[in-house]
Amino acid sequence: QVQLVESGGGLVQAGGSLRLSCAASGRTFSMYAMGWFRQAPGKEREFVAAISQTASTTYVADSMTDRLTISRDNAKNTVYLQMNSLKPEDTAVYYCAMPMTTGWGNRVTPGDYEYWGQGTQVTVSS
Repeated sequence: QVQLVESGGGLVQAGGSLRLSCAASGRTFSMYAMGWFRQAPGKEREFVAAISQTASTTYVADSMTDRLTISRDNAKNTVYLQMNSLKPEDTAVYYCAMPMTTGWGNRVTPGDYEYWGQGTQVTVSS
C-alpha cells in the first residue's frame, strides 16, 4: 500500500526556515506528481505547492511563491518543501499528497489527491 511519511516540522521563530520531507513507498514514485497542503486549526486544508513527475514543472500558491520551493529526488522517493522567511500565519499541519493517477495537471485541490501522509506540525512563533 502507499505510504507517505512527512518529517522536518517543528517550532521556529518568525523569519526562520524549515525543510520538510516526505518519503513515499508502495508505488513507483517517479510516475506521480506530488503536492503539499497545509491545514491550520479551524481552517480548511489549503494548497501549498505541487511538482510534476520529473520536477520540470512546479507550482506554488500565489501567496507563497517568494518563500517556498518544492523539489523532489526520485532516486530517494522523496519530495521536499523548503520554507523561508516563515511567518506566524504559516503555523499549520503540513501534509504531502499523491494523486491516484499519473500525469501532470492543475492539481491544486485536496480532491485531486488520493493518498496522504499523517502530517507534520509547523509552528512559527512571533
